[in-house]
Amino acid sequence: MGILNKIITAFRGGATEVGQSIVDANSTRIFEQEIRDAENHLTKAKRELTDVMAKEMQASREVDRLKRSISEHEGYATQALEKENEALAMEVAEKISQLDQELAEQQSANTNFTAHATRLKELVRKTERQLTDYQRQLSMVKTTESVQKATASITDSFAGSSSKLLNAKDSLESIKARQQQFDDRLVAAEQLADENSDKSLHDKLAQAGIGEQKSNANAVLDRLKARK
Repeated sequence: MGILNKIITAFRGGATEVGQSIVDANSTRIFEQEIRDAENHLTKAKRELTDVMAKEMQASREVDRLKRSISEHEGYATQALEKENEALAMEVAEKISQLDQELAEQQSANTNFTAHATRLKELVRKTERQLTDYQRQLSMVKTTESVQKATASITDSFAGSSSKLLNAKDSLESIKARQQQFDDRLVAAEQLADENSDKSLHDKLAQAGIGEQKSNANAVLDRLKARK
């Protein structure tokens, strides 16, 4: 039973590693999708904020209406009392009491709508700032990935080119070596031919000052000086 648990644990660990590798391989795509999801939530939050602000305005208008109505009925009650019509004044007072209750409810609702709208506005502002930063980061991440891919491609190409360049260099050196060997053979053949001809002997005699000597400019000049 202990071995089975270990096998299951090992399998779960392997599955976790595979899952993590998938996440790592698609991290940029996941980050981009998360940004889109956040943008969708932001759009919904803005719609909700719009609804809350509309209800806040409605409640505010209702508060103003009730205040005007209360003031108006208070005037009616005052006039009824002045005419000593307490029954009518009491009826108006009951209406004012009802309006007071409605006013309290609308003021409470308006306060709640205002507080909710304030919280939503702050949340929307923070989310927009965060999304702007994330979008900038996403752009930088994509640019970095593109540069890294290009660098890797260039590196791979350079590695392959280096091997080809080395092969080409070896070929060039081999060609040069063959050409030099050919030139060396020509020079050696010429030297051998000279050694086997009279030219080689005449050269040796001339160097030793034996035999017919060629005239040169210095000899001519010396001869002319001697005639004076």
